[in-house]
Amino acid sequence: MARPFKDRNEAGQALVPGVRRALASDMPLILGLPRGGVPVAWELARSLSAELDVLVVRKLGVPFHPELAMGAIASGGARVLNDDVLLAAGITPDALEKVEQRERDELARREALFREGRPPLDVRGREVVLVDDGVATGATMEAAVMALRSLDPVRLLIAVPVSSVDAAEHLGPEVDAFTCLSRPDFFGSVGQWYETFDQTSSDDVRRLLADASERP
Repeated sequence: MARPFKDRNEAGQALVPGVRRALASDMPLILGLPRGGVPVAWELARSLSAELDVLVVRKLGVPFHPELAMGAIASGGARVLNDDVLLAAGITPDALEKVEQRERDELARREALFREGRPPLDVRGREVVLVDDGVATGATMEAAVMALRSLDPVRLLIAVPVSSVDAAEHLGPEVDAFTCLSRPDFFGSVGQWYETFDQTSSDDVRRLLADASERP
């Protein structure tokens, strides 16, 4: 069994060498998935002298099967739809609009909560590293990748301390590089791979983003 990380900060520090090797530029944009991915991303951005932002993602779930994604929206106006799912599920334009409006309202609420008036950093033409504290099913990360691709980053990387084998095998081919420190055969939950796995609060996210924005 792999040794658990002490906390998210240690996990972020441990990711630095692997991410540094995977980068093709010296000015990446680090995007943390709130809330738990932000402390990991903060450590990574600090060590790489990189810009830090959050990527708020909302999956557009099929109304009668919410776990099935018919698309996703994210920070920066990203929007992507899965036409195959829309067709197979018989989703009407009105039904899609209703789900999308609900998720846009929630995305806007969370962005206002986390950003405190700061606009999202521009992804277009940037090398982007998408960070979370771990990946279990991969559904949220997959939605994030789908949405980010629509914003035209030049390269897209995923960096996570720990991932289930299934999620890693599924997500790896979807990005330009997949950095993961541990892929245990018996995964369980993300939290079991940390000695301390306290909930990251919205205040924590705001504090870390504010700190990163003030760096020279």
